[in-house]
Parts: sequence; C-alpha cells; structure tokens
Amino acid sequence: MDLLKKINSKAKADLNTGFGTNASSYGGRFINKDGTANIRKRGLSFLDRVSWYHTMLAMPRWKFLGILVGFYAAVNFLFACIYYGIGIQYLDGIATTGSEWVKFGKAYFFSAQTFTTVGYGHISPNGFLTSALAAAEALIGLLSFAIATGLFFGRFSKPTAFLKFSHNALISPYRDGGKALMFRMTPYKNTNFTDAEAKVTLGMIIEENGMMVNKFYTLDLEMSRVNALSLSWTLVHPITENSPLYQFTEQDFKSIDGEILVFVKTFDEMFSTTVSASTSYTFEEFVYGAKFEMMYSDSEDDSKTILHLDKLNSFYAVDLK
Repeated sequence: MDLLKKINSKAKADLNTGFGTNASSYGGRFINKDGTANIRKRGLSFLDRVSWYHTMLAMPRWKFLGILVGFYAAVNFLFACIYYGIGIQYLDGIATTGSEWVKFGKAYFFSAQTFTTVGYGHISPNGFLTSALAAAEALIGLLSFAIATGLFFGRFSKPTAFLKFSHNALISPYRDGGKALMFRMTPYKNTNFTDAEAKVTLGMIIEENGMMVNKFYTLDLEMSRVNALSLSWTLVHPITENSPLYQFTEQDFKSIDGEILVFVKTFDEMFSTTVSASTSYTFEEFVYGAKFEMMYSDSEDDSKTILHLDKLNSFYAVDLK
C-alpha cells in the first residue's frame, strides 16, 4: 500500500511541530502516555545533563520520601562511625562499659540529635575533635533541612494540571453518517479549570521520494476551547474531506505506524496560573467502531452532578458504515 496516496491531498503538513522529519533517527513514539518526551539524552556526563531540583520535584512521592529517609540514616551512620573512631570516651554521658554495638548505637543517636539540633543534653562532646565534628554536623543538618523544606514546598506548590486522559482514542460515528476521532479528558482533583484549550497533531512515518520521513498534520477539532473544564471533555476531530484520515479504513489504522499528539493548557484558579498537560495515542491504541459511555449523571436528589472518574475509558462497540 502506498501510504502517501492514502493521505488526503487537501491536508497540509505542519512544519512547526518541533519534531524532526528524519524518521530513521527516531525510535518509538514521539510523546509518552504521561506526556513526557520519549527522549534519552547522551553526550554529556550524568551530572551535567541532570537537574537534581527538577528530578526531586518530578519523582514519585514514595521515592522522594525514601531518598530523604535514606539520606538521613546514611549521614548519621557516617558521623556515628567518625565519633566511634575518635573514641567513645570523648562523648560525655556514654558509659564505657557494655558491648561495642551498644556504644555505637549511642554514638549514632547522639549524631541524630546533633544533626537535627535537638540536643537533649544527655550526651555531650568532650575534646576539640569531637566538638568540632559536632559543630560541623550541626551546620550540615541545618543546611540539609533547609534544602529538604524547600523541596517539600516545591512539590506541594508546583503548578500541576490534574488532568487524566482516556487510555484509548475511538473512531466513532459522527453526524450525517460520518466518522470522527474522539478521546476525552477530565480533571480528577478538586481544582477549578477555566479557559481550557487543546491542540492535536497527527504524526506518521511515510515513504517520500525513497526516504522514510515524519509527516505531521494539525487535526481540526469540533471544539478546541471551553470556558470551564469541570466535567469530562470529549475532543472530537471530524474525519471530513479536509482531514488527513479521510480515506483511512479500519485495516489502515491497524497497519500504519501513526500517533496523535495532544497538548492541553488551561488556567487553574487555585494556582492562579496557566498549567498544561499532554499525552499521545498510537494507532495501536485506537478502537475502531466504539463510543464513550456517559461518565457523569445527576445525584439521587437531583441537587448535584456526579462525575464518575472510573468511567473515563469506558466505551461500547458500535457499527460504522
């Protein structure tokens, strides 16, 4: 099949996508499902190409807390080893009798008290080396907790678009016997979004003049902007005579290597700033001949609208003519 002939000649390629045209230089999808770029950077040292601040803000909560706890335990273990190496006799309040593990344990908890600047007073340093080490540890503790506090604040205050997208995109019936590409999104936290705007781009790898190239097309949406985004929003691209998907059949979607890129931005009144989210759907994630189920309904007393978040990707099969 000549894919280039299948693409509607009325559809104009988009050259301003930010993605290269050389298909042989690309691997996998353009954008991951979570909206991140499907790119692995090389050519610089690890420390030069990694922003630790962005990494700590973006990592999962369990990993972030695990690193903080691990750092805290490791630093205190290191200082406890140094205190123990200098000599337990230079820590007033620690009995010189007992097993070595008990002595080391008391040195460890003295380190924890010094690192956190709690200082219960039961144990105190004695001698120049031990006192200097305790002073250095207290300074490191103050700086460490300042950094940890800043990271905690950054994670809590970071503007985030709390939007979820349906896992699948559907080819569904459209008015007057036509077809349309549909997928939907919904806010999933107690946020208030206004002035939401979406842009959708189709990317395909095709052969042109004997070379495999990336081609991108902007997909027109039935409604690309809404004033308020409080319920679900189904984005609809009518597959009309002007659509690059106009002549595509069910078999084409199964055999062609294609992907649609979704970019959404909206104003979050809580953060008082514009936030954005993105995702992508490969043709393998398309479902041909299906419609989404309604995901919101009125409450029993007809006083509220219930948004069923678990139905975001619920759909049922339909016939397409």
